[in-house]
Amino acid sequence: MVLLNSSSLRRSTRTLAQPLRERSRHSACLSEGVAGQFQDGSDVYEIPRFVFSGPQHQAMPLRRIGIFGGLHGDEPASCEAGIRFFLELSQNPEWAKGYELWLYPVCNPTGYEDHTRHSRTGLDLNREFWCDSAQPEIRILQHELKQRQFDGIIALHADDTCDGLYGYALGRFFNENLLRPALVAAKRHLACDLRPVIDGFPARESIIDACYLGILAPPPEQEPRPFEIIFETPALAPVELQIAAACTALQAVLDEYRRFLAYEADL
Repeated sequence: MVLLNSSSLRRSTRTLAQPLRERSRHSACLSEGVAGQFQDGSDVYEIPRFVFSGPQHQAMPLRRIGIFGGLHGDEPASCEAGIRFFLELSQNPEWAKGYELWLYPVCNPTGYEDHTRHSRTGLDLNREFWCDSAQPEIRILQHELKQRQFDGIIALHADDTCDGLYGYALGRFFNENLLRPALVAAKRHLACDLRPVIDGFPARESIIDACYLGILAPPPEQEPRPFEIIFETPALAPVELQIAAACTALQAVLDEYRRFLAYEADL
């Protein structure tokens, strides 16, 4: 996959996703689509969506997991990691056994194009969820979250203020039990941030259990609640290492969740 140079004046979501689009034409497991479109001036933008259907697991129903990248446009590794992970899955479909994975690699296409954290309206989209936002990107993504009723949600981010890998488990012990092995696995690529305070929140062993209001999350009324994980890479580290760490973490979460489901089925 060709990675775009961060010094380019403008990035293209179509160029980013093109390798995955081409792969989808030759894969029975992978399909491409568009979650929605919106207009900014004379330009029309879309939020791309890819679905990977793994082999059916005999002991349990298919679980639907949503993977979201690029909510902040200046975090290209969070976008490229999802693309890379799906390309790897297309060659190793057994890795996704028991899962239907929904990838939204660029949730903030104007910010991605402009190399900015915020969208072109100047707003941080990851503070706009479930608060009656008028932003079209938020309306599109909230519709997807309501329609798909995901069993799990994984948001990928890159933080330019951190010393290494960390994540948010969002106050639930189960989330923490999924995030911890992901951080351990990803340490083969980058070190973890072990500070007691990260991103302004108390942290323990690189895990934070609180977060900002308005972040990407399942619908407030959804029951049962899906698992929710935010995985952060250090944005100042080499992009290739960030991508490798995020891909390793994604696979570790899927493996750990599958083990939990198998154990639950035996109870």
